[in-house]
Amino acid sequence: MITLAAHLLSHQRPTAVIASSAFIALIAATPARADRCDDLAKQLKAQIGGVGIGKTAANTIYLSHPAAKALRLGCPSRTVKNEVYGQAPARKPSPEFHDLIASAAAIVFTIPKPDTLRGVKRCFGRVGILRGNDIKTRFRRLDMRCARTKTDSSISISRDSSE
Repeated sequence: MITLAAHLLSHQRPTAVIASSAFIALIAATPARADRCDDLAKQLKAQIGGVGIGKTAANTIYLSHPAAKALRLGCPSRTVKNEVYGQAPARKPSPEFHDLIASAAAIVFTIPKPDTLRGVKRCFGRVGILRGNDIKTRFRRLDMRCARTKTDSSISISRDSSE
């Protein structure tokens, strides 16, 4: 880079020297920035008690919590902005699990927690004999998918990348 500056000085272009120096200083001064998804995981850990951060693999950060059998944060891709997935250890999720998923969704999608809690309860409330064990619904521009098996239940909350 010094040879570039010396070359520019020899041809007497002070504006080009100043511009290149400013560009080099800008690149050298920018600190390493963590990924936005990593920041969200750290924010979840800081704001929700009991959340632990696990491994990161294929745009997914695995989390842990005592109220959930499985918990993960999906990072943005071409089709979705973010995704929160939780699996409850029981066929009927506990209120603690509802609260955990609602809190995580409120933080990730910046929606008030009472609204996300209402959406989570609505999604799990629709799972059953009349509508089946796999429900897809929309609430506050969020796509929610609730599923239930013989031993556990799960919920996936995401937002389309076009919204």
